[in-house]
Amino acid sequence: MKELFEKALGLSKPWFIDSLKFDAENRRLDIHIDFEVGSKFEYISEEENISGKFGVYDTVEKTWRHLNFFQHECYLNCRVPRVKPEDDKVRQIDLPWAGKSNGFTLLFEALLMQLCCEMPVNAVSRLTNADDNKIWRMLQCYVEEAREHEDFSKVTKIGLDETSKKKHHDYVTLFVDLEQRKTVYVTEGKDHTTIERFTEVLEEHRGKKENITDASCDMPPAFIKGIGKNLKNAKVTFDKFHLVKIINSAVADVRKAESKENELLKGTRNIFNKNRKNMTIAQLKYLNEKLEIKGLRLKTVRAFHLRESFQEIYQLETKNEFISRLEKWYSWASHCRLKPIKEAAKTIKEHWNGVIRWYDSRINNGILEGLNSLVQSAKSKARGFKTFKNFMVVIYVDSGNLDFTKVNSHYQPLT
Repeated sequence: MKELFEKALGLSKPWFIDSLKFDAENRRLDIHIDFEVGSKFEYISEEENISGKFGVYDTVEKTWRHLNFFQHECYLNCRVPRVKPEDDKVRQIDLPWAGKSNGFTLLFEALLMQLCCEMPVNAVSRLTNADDNKIWRMLQCYVEEAREHEDFSKVTKIGLDETSKKKHHDYVTLFVDLEQRKTVYVTEGKDHTTIERFTEVLEEHRGKKENITDASCDMPPAFIKGIGKNLKNAKVTFDKFHLVKIINSAVADVRKAESKENELLKGTRNIFNKNRKNMTIAQLKYLNEKLEIKGLRLKTVRAFHLRESFQEIYQLETKNEFISRLEKWYSWASHCRLKPIKEAAKTIKEHWNGVIRWYDSRINNGILEGLNSLVQSAKSKARGFKTFKNFMVVIYVDSGNLDFTKVNSHYQPLT
């Protein structure tokens, strides 16, 4: 039996299984591993300039959670050797099965990582009966180590977006490689110093700030200031995704005010948040037959039509058509007598060069829309945990396209 488990675990000399303890009542298998008397163990540390095999100075007892033995939890227990090189300092050796974080084997961590890429940590904790705090520490360890392998030498076009774990506080800024479609950096805050911190990380990973030719972002003055100061070769594009968000917010404000006076608009928020092609049959029918009927002239419908008209501008084939229609749209919006829409139009006019820059840069707003969806998922996965760092870790896991096989060769992505 011991020989079978030694083969299953891939143990080789000097390691051997000393004993097995099976507890059917608690559904637990404990495997006790030991080493042959007189064994020497390799200890290598480039930082300390130590390399060699050393005799055992003493041992410490440790336990690791392993993959289940059928339906039973399995734990590896071992006297871990400590060695004492020439400098007289005692050091613990690395074990072939030990994971990156304390208390899990590499194989169990590979399973946890696969699950964490698909579901919230608290769900993984319930499914595996592993402590959620340990899982979070493991995730942080894997993300940090995987990011050490990142190469940003080819990053030239970036997208910036801000979000918060909870509404109106705990903001983070995300930096996205728009060509590779991945989050390359997440940092706390939303001021101009976030761009400075990004350039530092960029250059730590073989990137160059001089190589950044395009930056897409929302319109906060802090972002514009930070880009101008730190990314001098970057031309700013205010893409369709962020501009439509501004107009959408204006439509929502118009609807909110008008719904207090008109019962027809009660419960229509989801209708006006969508494009027609994304509406349900019932929503589209209500819009066509109840809200857009001739003579009703709802302010919300007028605002909605202005948003649709703005979106259609991005389908035009030539730059001259694009600018001409944008100018007409601005004239219409700025004279529409709908205050929120007029304010949105004013914001767009104040950032005119960055708006029309889209036609040349053609930065794909779909990338940022997709990223926004992943960030919403990250918020859900991090919900219930106070540690702000956990939120950023989940963003990296969900949208960073990190290669965790460089951290743990047993890890295999599920998709």
